[in-house]
Amino acid sequence: MVMPMDDPSGWERRDGMLRKRYEFPDFATALAFANRVGAAAEEADHHPDLLVTWGAVEVAWVNHAAGGITDRDLEMAVETDKLA
Repeated sequence: MVMPMDDPSGWERRDGMLRKRYEFPDFATALAFANRVGAAAEEADHHPDLLVTWGAVEVAWVNHAAGGITDRDLEMAVETDKLA
């Protein structure tokens, strides 16, 4: 398992995953963001856990096959920030 040193701004390691919560003014905007993240995940063939609620999305990246957080998760976290 690769344990990168620097986490992107605002991300935290919790429950073995790299997590961040994004807040939005309503459900539709939160869902649109989740869909953008989903499309990027499909393109990268690397998929996060997403929790979509009214006005918020929590994104969690981890590489299950590697058994933890890898450089790829960090790259996807940076990409997720760009999509927000």
